[in-house]
Amino acid sequence: MQRFDKYWIGILIGLILPALFGWIYINRMNLWYSINTFGIKSMAGLIGKLTVVAVFPDAALFFLFYTTDTWRLAKGVVIGILPYLLAALTISLL
Repeated sequence: MQRFDKYWIGILIGLILPALFGWIYINRMNLWYSINTFGIKSMAGLIGKLTVVAVFPDAALFFLFYTTDTWRLAKGVVIGILPYLLAALTISLL
């Protein structure tokens, strides 16, 4: 596991995994109609919740990497989470 302990791998995981989980959640709950009909500004609560749901797998991975002492991977995942958290905060403040 130590050979995968690199920042850039953690950042890639941190950026790709929330997008994948968000896309699966939107398709599974059939939310495309709601987002297209009402627009993003009126759906700020939904988008904020969606971002939190998408970031949850990264938090679980961070805990896994933290407990297995792969510190660089854990730090990379946290860096990958930051854009999503900033987007959730920005959209919820609109």
